[in-house]
Amino acid sequence: MAQTSDPRIAVDRLHAFVAATFEAAGCAADEAEAVATFLVDANLAGHDSHGVGRVPRYLDWIAEGGVKPGQHVTVVTDSGSMSVLDGHFGFGATIGREAVMHGIEKAKAGGVAIVALRSSGHLGRIGQWAELALKHGIVSLHIVNAGRSSIVAPFGGVDKRLSTAPIAFGFPVPNEPPVVLDFATSAVAEGKVMVASNGGKPLPAGALIDADGKLSTDPAVLYGPLEPGGVRDHSHGTGAIRAMGEHKGSGLALMCELLGGALTGSGCAGPATDRPFANGMVSIYFSPEAFGSADALAKETRDYIDYFRSSRPAVPGKPVLVPGEPERIASADRTANGVPLTRETWLGMIAAAERFGLAKDDPRMLPQPPAA
Repeated sequence: MAQTSDPRIAVDRLHAFVAATFEAAGCAADEAEAVATFLVDANLAGHDSHGVGRVPRYLDWIAEGGVKPGQHVTVVTDSGSMSVLDGHFGFGATIGREAVMHGIEKAKAGGVAIVALRSSGHLGRIGQWAELALKHGIVSLHIVNAGRSSIVAPFGGVDKRLSTAPIAFGFPVPNEPPVVLDFATSAVAEGKVMVASNGGKPLPAGALIDADGKLSTDPAVLYGPLEPGGVRDHSHGTGAIRAMGEHKGSGLALMCELLGGALTGSGCAGPATDRPFANGMVSIYFSPEAFGSADALAKETRDYIDYFRSSRPAVPGKPVLVPGEPERIASADRTANGVPLTRETWLGMIAAAERFGLAKDDPRMLPQPPAA
């Protein structure tokens, strides 16, 4: 999350700017709105790593042909409860929603569904897809990789061999918001390195490893020399992000690559240059009604969540939180008070918008940030 001293901008103002920027870059109005919602919602949840700071990178992907506006999922294979879908390198905001809705409908019809998605543009904060399923009463699990995005060193290694390989789960809790667990299998998400490189929250100790095997918190290890307002490209650096939890995170990431990359046909992280960046995702959807008594499930869930929360706080005054609660707390604050943006992120977004055709005098253009 960005530092509390960073200037804030109203949610509606930020959304209008992002949507206008993608329209100027050639996206249809409805898709530009969808991408804006997709990115701003990540900031609202406190996940600045997946939020509007990615606007310059998304725009460069459009220009390079790595993301193709106007795409929709197509069905490659469909065998009852299992489908393989192709996203044709479309925006994750569009492709992800269509794939998840496909899985939701299948789970409602048959109790359970497995959906393998290949060749999607950046799917963003994976927890949002679990949240979407929960809005329709469906439990879900999502396993993701990023083809052509070697950025994480495996346990015991120095060289980049894995993507950040996120996983997300969603489970309903009676009479209160659901449990949503969403995490990268790397020590930090790549977007958090990007945020730190733009003057945001510093990285935790040992998040990165340089080419000599020394631990680091310097984003230049991953990106190379840092140009203010410039696009961050991990291919320019000689170091890597470390896997979380030593061998455990490294092993989880390997399985995400095999499931999200090899099994879906999307492609694993690696040096291949004949295809653009793409997310692959294997999702499993469950309709709770298919598993027995709704009353029994509700009681067991409610009782266990209460038991989980009843653990005495390790730090007085800081109670145990259920996954998903920090995001809801951040969303309430930022909806009311605006989204904090570092000065570098703010300036980078303005420069990118101008570069891709949004006029300086357009009323939707962001103003210059407050003086540092």
